[in-house]
Amino acid sequence: MPGVVVIGAGPGIGRSVARRFAREGMPVALVARTAGTLTAAAEAVSSHGVPVISLIADSVDEAALRAALDAAADEFGFPDVVVYNAAIIQPDAPGQLPARAQLDAWAVNVVGALTAAAHIAPEMARRGGGSFIITGGMPEPKPRYVSLSLGKAGVRTLVALLDQEYGSSGVHVASVTVDGPVAPGTAFDPDRIAEHYWRLHTQPRHEWQQEVVHSGLTTRI
Repeated sequence: MPGVVVIGAGPGIGRSVARRFAREGMPVALVARTAGTLTAAAEAVSSHGVPVISLIADSVDEAALRAALDAAADEFGFPDVVVYNAAIIQPDAPGQLPARAQLDAWAVNVVGALTAAAHIAPEMARRGGGSFIITGGMPEPKPRYVSLSLGKAGVRTLVALLDQEYGSSGVHVASVTVDGPVAPGTAFDPDRIAEHYWRLHTQPRHEWQQEVVHSGLTTRI
């Protein structure tokens, strides 16, 4: 049974999203940079009794990320859903980071998502369905979070471009924009946020949303 691939399966949103889809009986492929992160995520997901595969890949390593996506497809079949949740979250004022650090942040926040989409979305379109969901943030840019503001603006644009390219072929491309610090037991509890991903994946086509904003109080379209 085809399932979900979660890229950036660390503690917080990634792990909660994986558990949310596992609750529906879907096999889960976890992708992260380190074995320790994957072990913890796999333990959290396996309690739901679904097949789980753990794959090490850095989202900025194009060959490794593509190989991980291929391995997930070989194990469970071509995925119904791919969630891109990798990001570099850091405070930085204008000019504070050197150009190399800005490029590194952009590579994780945006280019990794583009790499995954370029590898997956064409086949989703050929098959006539699938969901590609990216974790967004920073609905308004903030001068104390320059690299993140730029990256999440890039995510929003990337979602629009991918929708233009693949939406008419049945691929639901969307983002979940998280407008606050993620922490269990708060309004930004990752389990609450994970519900948006499942809802986006199961939306009827005539109700598709490109972006859901989780503000902690209300959900905005």
